[in-house]
Amino acid sequence: MASGLSRIWMRTGMLMVSALVVMQLTACGDKEGDQRKAFTDFLQNTVMRSGEHLPSLSENQKQTFGNYASDYAILYGFSQQTNQAIEQGMRPVVDELAAIRVPQDYLTRRDSLRQASGNLSVLTQQIQSAKMQADSSKATLKQPDDLKKVYDAAFTKVVTQPASTLIPLLPQLQALSQAAVQTGDYLQSQGARVSFNDNGVQFPTQEQATQYNTLMSNLSSNAQALTQAQNAVQGGL
Repeated sequence: MASGLSRIWMRTGMLMVSALVVMQLTACGDKEGDQRKAFTDFLQNTVMRSGEHLPSLSENQKQTFGNYASDYAILYGFSQQTNQAIEQGMRPVVDELAAIRVPQDYLTRRDSLRQASGNLSVLTQQIQSAKMQADSSKATLKQPDDLKKVYDAAFTKVVTQPASTLIPLLPQLQALSQAAVQTGDYLQSQGARVSFNDNGVQFPTQEQATQYNTLMSNLSSNAQALTQAQNAVQGGL
């Protein structure tokens, strides 16, 4: 049997071990709280105030945010894909369309516009896929309520709003581009039967003029896509 003194030491030892466990758990809790606060501040003061280009995390920030760095990776990854789609896909098309100012420009720029707009349908699929991936990744996150509220707002700004703009806009921009190319092809097919002067175009027959006006009507019905695309290219998502 353990003596009274031994029992006292055993109890004391158990108390010390229990205190140590509590201190360790408290330390872990504080670490997660610090990481959450740092990440929340970053979302509020950097992500929500950033333009279309989100910053990459430094190694120090990754350590400071802990596991929450992977939550940011969802936002950053989608932002990178969106920026690439705009810069490499939309901007060349917008530049070509904006350069068309007189009827003869449809003829001279049709080949370069045809080439620039060739990937717009693929870009639409890429943005849709990226949005689905971001939504799926977000659904797996386990975030405290205070962080979730801030993160949801950041997700809406970085993912939901740009996607809701780009996904319908890209097909409209493609339709506008195709209409412009068709106009150029038509002018090319008329050869010497069309003339350009005073920033205008003239046809010798009413039938030609009617066909041209129909093409212009198709362009007008999609013209708003150019304005929206210009805003997107300039960071107006």
